[in-house]
Amino acid sequence: MNKVFLIGNLTRDPELTETAGGVSVCHFAIAVNRSYTSSDGERQTDFFNVTAWRGLADTVARYTKKGNKVAVTGSIQIRNYEDNQGVRRTAVDVIAQDIEFLTSRNQSGDEFYESGAPASPSPSPAPAKKKPALQSFDDDGDIPF
Repeated sequence: MNKVFLIGNLTRDPELTETAGGVSVCHFAIAVNRSYTSSDGERQTDFFNVTAWRGLADTVARYTKKGNKVAVTGSIQIRNYEDNQGVRRTAVDVIAQDIEFLTSRNQSGDEFYESGAPASPSPSPAPAKKKPALQSFDDDGDIPF
């Protein structure tokens, strides 16, 4: 099974592009702090490249920006390529299957949410329901059981 769960902060604004076939793809990176500190007391950080596809790509590009905290569920993909100098390289990517936005609206800044991200509407109070009136009944005192 190839499954990864990461919680971290975006290191740059997401980059949304489309394939030649018109499929949305979004690339971004997140910084994830390790749960322990090194011998000199510093907390180590790992950086992961993340790719989201289709509707998830559109959503991430629209509603996140550098610094936002996200939870990513996905799988790890390893790819090989040659760089400009002809050296064979290996890259590790996380292919996102689900992303949860963890930065609250107040932490993101109002200008971000005014630019199109949905602000959670305050729930309108439900209309008061009229309770049915209780009707009296004639009880002759006999209990049938």
